[in-house]
Amino acid sequence: MQISSRFVGSQCRPLEIEVTPRMSMNYAASVDDANPRYFDDERADGLVAPPMMANSLTWGISSEVEKHWDSEGFPVDVMRQKVHYLEILECHRCIVPGETIRIEGTLVAMLPHRAGTHMVIRYDGYDRNRHLVFVEYAGALLRNVECLDGGQGAGSIPAAPERAPKGAPVWERTLYIAPLACHRFDGCANVHFPIHTSPAFAHFVGLPGTIYHGVATLSVAMREIANIEAGGDPARIRAIRCNFTGMVRPDSHIKVCALGKSERDGLTHVHFNVLNEEGQRAIHKGCVTLS
Repeated sequence: MQISSRFVGSQCRPLEIEVTPRMSMNYAASVDDANPRYFDDERADGLVAPPMMANSLTWGISSEVEKHWDSEGFPVDVMRQKVHYLEILECHRCIVPGETIRIEGTLVAMLPHRAGTHMVIRYDGYDRNRHLVFVEYAGALLRNVECLDGGQGAGSIPAAPERAPKGAPVWERTLYIAPLACHRFDGCANVHFPIHTSPAFAHFVGLPGTIYHGVATLSVAMREIANIEAGGDPARIRAIRCNFTGMVRPDSHIKVCALGKSERDGLTHVHFNVLNEEGQRAIHKGCVTLS
C-alpha cells in the first residue's frame, strides 16, 4: 500500500463531548488509580479527570475515521492500518467533570519510516470559552504503507526534552496487569479495539494473543509518577511524552523505571520507561513535565 503526504493539513469534523463524573471516575478505576482528586466529590476544589483521559476523548474521532475524516480522496482505508506509536499530551489545565470539550483535529505530519509511514494528528481540546484544555499529538505507524514522497510536517511535532540521565534508575515499581485488565480498560475508558479483547482477532492479525492497551500502560505509569513525583497532584502535570515500542500481555508484570530528572525553565522533567515481563521496553523515551 502507498500514501502521499499531500493530505497534511487536512482537518477532521469536530467532536463535542460532555465529560461526566462517571466517565472520569471510570477512567481512573480502569487503571486502579485511587487518587481522591478523581473520586472524592465532596472536595472543596472539586473533581478533576486523570490527564490521560484526553486520549479517551480523542478516541471518539480516531475510532470513527469514515465519520470524521471524509474529505475527497482521504486515505480512510490506509488509516485502518495505524498502530499507536507516539503520544505527546500538553496539559493546559485539568479536565473538569461536568464541562463540554470540543475537539478539533488536524493531520500535521506524514513522514517516511523504516516500518512504513509515520502519521501524526494534532487534537486540540477547547472548553466553552475557546480556551485550550489540552493538545494531543497522536502519532501512528502505518505499517507496510509506503510514503510516496519525502513527507512533510516534521517541524510540527514538538521537540523531545533532552535525553534521560545515564545510570541506574532512581526508582522502580513492578506492577501486575490482571487477566481482565484489557476488558476493564476497554469498557471503563471507552477505548475499544479488538486486538485487546478478542483472541481470535489478535491471532488473525499475527499477534500471540490479546495485548494490553499502550495508553493503559502509560496511564498506569502516570499513576505511579504522579503519586511519587508530583505528590498526587495532577494539576502539576504539564506534559507527557513517550513512544510505544513493545507489547504488554494481560496476566503479566510490568516495571515502571524512573531514569532520572532534569530541570529547565522552572519545570521538572521526569524521564522514564516501562519494561514488559520479558524485559523489553514497552514504553521508551518517556518524559513527564511537572510544574
